[in-house]
Amino acid sequence: MPRYKLIVAYDGTGFHGWQKQHPPDHPPLRTVQGVLEQAVMETLSEPVSVLGASRTDAGVHARAQVAAFSTTARPRIATERLAGAINAHLPDDVRVRRVTIADAGFSPISDAIAKGYRYRIAHACGHGAARPLFDRHITYWTPYRLDPDRMNEAARRLIGRHDFTSFTRVHHNRQSTVRTIHDCSVTTTGPRRCRLDVSGDGFLYNMVRIIAGTLANVGRGKTEPEAVADILAATDRRAAGPTLPPEGLFLMWVRYGK
Repeated sequence: MPRYKLIVAYDGTGFHGWQKQHPPDHPPLRTVQGVLEQAVMETLSEPVSVLGASRTDAGVHARAQVAAFSTTARPRIATERLAGAINAHLPDDVRVRRVTIADAGFSPISDAIAKGYRYRIAHACGHGAARPLFDRHITYWTPYRLDPDRMNEAARRLIGRHDFTSFTRVHHNRQSTVRTIHDCSVTTTGPRRCRLDVSGDGFLYNMVRIIAGTLANVGRGKTEPEAVADILAATDRRAAGPTLPPEGLFLMWVRYGK
């Protein structure tokens, strides 16, 4: 039974997240997983289950989501042409960038050793011309002027292995909230623009968006960079900043072992 690994990019604006959702007594919601499974089924004339590395929320985007599916027989379409064949059945807001053969036991979730996310911010926008227009669906905006240097100082204090209870929702349903952040930085990308880049061995629900909200509070002078240690130690969601909206968030990459 061949197993295929897919690299998938999508604009999450029109999706209710990655994972399939079937509300009772209602039609299924439009999700990336659902759309992708339908496209693969139309390509191979066989129903498949597509598993994704990250269950991105509604409105969150991906440049390189990793997914996988297995088939009962090797398709007549060559592997190097499979991405194009699947894309022919996909809508404009999602694309398969690459398809390769994977090991039979490959799991996009459990085999992942690191993930990288990016959060894009426009600041000092007010309600005038500086507010994002053409990239409004992929950039969070705030009327406050932010100091990226202060934000970066605070971001560096998140690197390492910590209990991130303060940076996830209250009812997270995870056995452990300990995660390792490999890198975390804030960079100026243009006038009134900056971005957060964070990578680690795993992330809790809303963790990156809460990190972004906490760093935004630092950037506007509401919180001191040194307070990050106290926020982590509190293990209390109320200690951290707000959960920023999904539109600024991108899943950039997923890394595996060999």
